[in-house]
Amino acid sequence: MSTNEPIPLGTHERFHTSEVEVARAQVGRTFCAHDLRVLGRSARLDARLHGVTFGDTGLYYLAYGAEVMITPGALQEFYLVQMPLGGSAEITCGGEHIVSTPRMASVPSPTEALAMRWHEGNAQLIVWIRRTALEAHLGKLLGRQPKTPVRFDLGMDLTTPGARSWLGIIDLLRGDADNSGGMLDQPVAVKQLESLLTTQLLLTQPHNYSAALSGEQPRVAPPTVRRAMELMECHAAEPLTVEDVAEAVGVSVRALQEGFRRHLQTTPVSYLREVRLDRVRAELTAAAPGTTTVTDVAYRWGFFHPGRFAIAYKNRFGEHPSQTLRG
Repeated sequence: MSTNEPIPLGTHERFHTSEVEVARAQVGRTFCAHDLRVLGRSARLDARLHGVTFGDTGLYYLAYGAEVMITPGALQEFYLVQMPLGGSAEITCGGEHIVSTPRMASVPSPTEALAMRWHEGNAQLIVWIRRTALEAHLGKLLGRQPKTPVRFDLGMDLTTPGARSWLGIIDLLRGDADNSGGMLDQPVAVKQLESLLTTQLLLTQPHNYSAALSGEQPRVAPPTVRRAMELMECHAAEPLTVEDVAEAVGVSVRALQEGFRRHLQTTPVSYLREVRLDRVRAELTAAAPGTTTVTDVAYRWGFFHPGRFAIAYKNRFGEHPSQTLRG
């Protein structure tokens, strides 16, 4: 990482120290207990941690400023995706070993012993996901709860299309984290972003349930699709996700998506967006000028990108939302 570049999550510093014991304790408090050793007699630690948490997910920047050996053993309670911003790191987890670089992230499995050698200049951006949350999310996608822990391949190629899409979500979170009053202050947005982040990770990075996720899904009958539609219409103002809807009507996410395509020629996400657009229009139409704003109404109904919202609104109703509000 260039010294001229701003530190990621710059407004969320957790600590900055040259003391090994302080760094070990502080990082351990955020992640888990571990052994930390500085390699090289003349090496000087310059450790810092920045981070933000939302729901069952966290985004962190961690750097040691020297070559270090980190030995946490099995992580147990959480998954990590560790992305070097420069330099390299040697990662060993269970029987796998990789050299991690800005093109190759590491995704250690929490039930396997982990040991890492971070070389000097190897600052990392780290995504933390609570293990129970990720496994519950996978259960919603599969339509059944996984019986064994999720074990990802250790190396994650960040140059693939799927990984680049996943990194786009990370960039969105990084940008929003330093803006007070942004999406991360909105419960609906947080749940949607967490869901998107976890789904994309499960679909992008190979693991022991990948084959089950890509397998053929049973057909969903029209009554199930209607129940899903009614659920969306009744709870559109809540932080509702497609995974929630699929679980409520008793099918997997992929089966629900196929049912919507077959019977409605749309997707659950598109249908929920249309319902929310209708609710926005109704609220704007009923509002007296000067009593609310388009942005406030859009946020209440789960639209957090003003530009995209305005385009979607105009495409559906043939006018800008501000025109509707002015009556």
